[in-house]
Formats: sequence, C-alpha cells, structure tokens
Amino acid sequence: MAETEIELVDRLAKRHSVSPAAVQVVMKALRSGGGRMAQFSHADFGGMSQWSPGMSMVGDMFNTQLKSQLDALCTDIAAHLEQSEPPDGSGRAALDRVSYRSMFGSTDWWPSELGRPGAVGAQNEMRYAVFPESRRLVLNDHGAISIYDTGSHRIFGVAQAQTSDQTLSFTSQDGLVRVADLRRIDD
Repeated sequence: MAETEIELVDRLAKRHSVSPAAVQVVMKALRSGGGRMAQFSHADFGGMSQWSPGMSMVGDMFNTQLKSQLDALCTDIAAHLEQSEPPDGSGRAALDRVSYRSMFGSTDWWPSELGRPGAVGAQNEMRYAVFPESRRLVLNDHGAISIYDTGSHRIFGVAQAQTSDQTLSFTSQDGLVRVADLRRIDD
C-alpha cells in the first residue's frame, strides 16, 4: 500500500529531527519551486531559509549542522516529488510548468527572449533571475533591469547582504561571484 502524505511527513520529520509542520512548509515550498528550489520561513530552520541543489541557506547562517539538516530534508522531498510522477508523465510536466514569477508581480519581469530562468529569487525590492543556457543574470532593482554575462560561471547559490545597498553575491563552481565582477550587457 502506498504511503499517504501524512505518513510521509511524519516519517521525514522523525528521520530529520524536525517538526511535521516544518516538513509541510518545506514540501509546499518545493512544490512551488518545481521540486528544484524552495524559499520559506520556519522556526525549525532559524526563520527565512532557501534551498536548491548544492545550496542551503538558513536563518542561523553560521549553523552548518542546520544547513546540512535542511539539505538532507529537501533532497529527500525533491526525490519523493520526482518519484511520485504518474506513469503517464503528467506529474513532471506539471512541475515543469511551474511559473517562475516573482512574488512581487504577476508577470515575468525579465526580457522574454531569455526564456525561462533556471532560478529566480527576491529579497526586499531586489529580484534576480539566472539563465544558465544563455549565461545571463538579470537583476531588477526597484524596477531598473540590468543584464549581466555570467561567462563560465554556473551559478547555483545566492546571498544578499542585509545592508542599505542590498549587495548580491552568487556561488558558482569557481566559488563566490560578485555582481561587480560580471560584465554588464548594454541594451
């Protein structure tokens, strides 16, 4: 007999030593992120947290054990979402149709010729979209759109300083990448 979602939530909560409510919040966020990314807030992870494969951020940012705990939970949930695809493939197709739209607007804010981003995020009034295929990073800072060439960087993580200038930095296979290090594309 197949495991119910309540049974899955309880099993994952015990396995990862978090509350069932935390598992439900993370699962909802992962479903919203197409099984590939999540952004949410829950006390079990120190407040605001983000996850994508290879990148975990928790509210208690220097707590590496908590980051590992989040990564393990998200990896398990993402695998479950991938495996729970119906035999006809409609489940994965439905996940692939997830709208990667900003939480601040109802329409895509990046140039349409770039297609669908591999990752999107926002904090305060700063939004970003990463386009791995075209090697582009698009920023929306209070409505001002800037496009950058990511070159050889494969961006998979993001950090935003909680300062007045809201500095963004990204993580790639080569380590930390600051926006100031990228070549801006003139329109």
